[in-house]
Amino acid sequence: MLSEAVIEYCAPTLAGIKTGSLFTIRNSTDKIKEEICILNRMLTKKGLRIIPIRKTDKSTLIYLYRPERLKKDLCRQEAEAILAEKGYCCGNPEGCLVQLVKHLADDQEFPHEIGLFLGYPPSDVRSFMESPCKGVKCVGCWKVYSNQDEAEKTFNRFRKCTDIYRRKADSGKSLEELTVDEKCSAEPWDIAI
Repeated sequence: MLSEAVIEYCAPTLAGIKTGSLFTIRNSTDKIKEEICILNRMLTKKGLRIIPIRKTDKSTLIYLYRPERLKKDLCRQEAEAILAEKGYCCGNPEGCLVQLVKHLADDQEFPHEIGLFLGYPPSDVRSFMESPCKGVKCVGCWKVYSNQDEAEKTFNRFRKCTDIYRRKADSGKSLEELTVDEKCSAEPWDIAI
């Protein structure tokens, strides 16, 4: 079921501590569209969206994200510069997302600027795009080229969040109960735990 995959692969995004998450559903059927629509009705109330961004005969790549966080992330000066260099129309996050989907469908190479849509530091995204193996300080959710200490703290926070969400889901918490509303003023993921 799609909601179980969302909890497994997107816990930090559900918790409000990450901009977006990607995961693949293998052997997906046309029923996946229906499941995505159902989830979107619930998730949009809490400030998230879920969309299929690439579909093949064998799988569907799904993107769960927080539009308000994405807007802030893509408006950073370095993020805008990277996107502009890749031909994106900056200043419009939804337009950029449409362009990303087009790149995923049409380009021969994978669009590594996708890291910006996941909340990765623009400096690390740029370094990876320029030379994926040169200067890597550590690897976690992404390859880190700059602020290693901060990245390792973030990786640990994401791991802890995912572990907690797995336990809560196993004990019967629903996806809706585990999804933090972006309008809440409390510490994001503490609400769902």
